Amino acid sequence: MKKILAVSIIVFLLFVSGFWTKNVCAQDTQSGKTAMSDMLLAYYYPQTDAKSEISMRIVNRQGQVRERRLTMLRLNQTPGGDQSYYIYFHEPADVKGMSFLVLKHLGRDDDRWMYLPAIDLVKRIATSDKRTSFAGSDFTYEDVSGRALDEDAHELIGEEDLNIYHCLVVKSTPKRPDEAGFSYRKFWIDKATHLPLKVEHYNIKGKLYKVYETQDIQTLQDTPTITKATMKDLAGERYTEITMKEVSYNVGITSDIFQERLLRRPPRQWIGD
Repeated sequence: MKKILAVSIIVFLLFVSGFWTKNVCAQDTQSGKTAMSDMLLAYYYPQTDAKSEISMRIVNRQGQVRERRLTMLRLNQTPGGDQSYYIYFHEPADVKGMSFLVLKHLGRDDDRWMYLPAIDLVKRIATSDKRTSFAGSDFTYEDVSGRALDEDAHELIGEEDLNIYHCLVVKSTPKRPDEAGFSYRKFWIDKATHLPLKVEHYNIKGKLYKVYETQDIQTLQDTPTITKATMKDLAGERYTEITMKEVSYNVGITSDIFQERLLRRPPRQWIGD
């Protein structure tokens, strides 16, 4: 009788342990997905629209610097859903007039075009090229407009402090790693603002190859906004620094400016000279 009772207790404890482990794993997955969803909304979708004046510094391993000045227009069609971007380069002279259009779609591939004024060519950017360099920088097209939440599995793996910020640490693993071109990413997400403070990118072999870091956050129009950040290419020993010189929210941007034909004729009321 005692033996039967002991076996029954062991079986019960194993069942409870298995249930608890499964439940905790499910909670971690859900918490990770929730944290990433909040981050995407805070970073890529603040307010209804935005106009940003941006400077970009690209620094190679020899310390040589290339600088760019650009304007970025963004319009959210739906919160956390479809979205449009128009990016225009003002300087230097060799990229002046170059522009990009991104129509971001929820649940299907985004549409991306680039205009090259030197040869007067509008080029469609293939979906397979979304992880290639954006305008020669260490950011990719996907870094600029974001990656869909459901393309990856998100796991909350802990909490850490970064300087004065208390962060959730989330591991995001692509559901199709061969298509994604990387094995996973680790995000340090500020619990207060939901903004990403650091992102580590690991290649298909699991080696760290690229690191994003936020350097400055300011509150603009009651909206926490990243105003300075860097992306470091560890293998190439180079980095790109972006600085938001001016950011304005809810300025009345309309959907009619996000058209392929306007890449050659930018909307001067928004872009300027």
